[in-house]
Amino acid sequence: MAKEFSRTRRIGQQLQQELAMVLQRDMKDPRIGFVTVNDVEVSRDLSYAKVFVTFFEEDSALVEEKLAALTVAAPYVRTLVAGRMKLRVMPELRFVYDSSLVEGMRMSNLVSQVITKDKQKQKDSGRVDEVDQDDTQEKD
Repeated sequence: MAKEFSRTRRIGQQLQQELAMVLQRDMKDPRIGFVTVNDVEVSRDLSYAKVFVTFFEEDSALVEEKLAALTVAAPYVRTLVAGRMKLRVMPELRFVYDSSLVEGMRMSNLVSQVITKDKQKQKDSGRVDEVDQDDTQEKD
């Protein structure tokens, strides 16, 4: 059992690398644009592969349009990747939008904004000097 699981994981990793290369170099569809392949989950029987992709677009309509273009191009992409990998059965590709990267960037921006506001409030109240002095005394 453990061998089968590690094999699907290895195939998923190789499939992720090959898909990234194919989507970056061989796809000429302007609707797709720049695509990042974040992860690939391959079913145990290798019949399906769920491909998690990210587009650096905020507009959900554009994301849906790009995802639809990828779905239409999936058989062609599958053929290109099959030529690069030596598998008896090439999994059917299902593209899924992965919003985790965009959400992570949004959360990071929110944290940065809160830190900036907090520093500004401390500066306005005159507490920054006290905090900075405490930090320098601890380092010495």
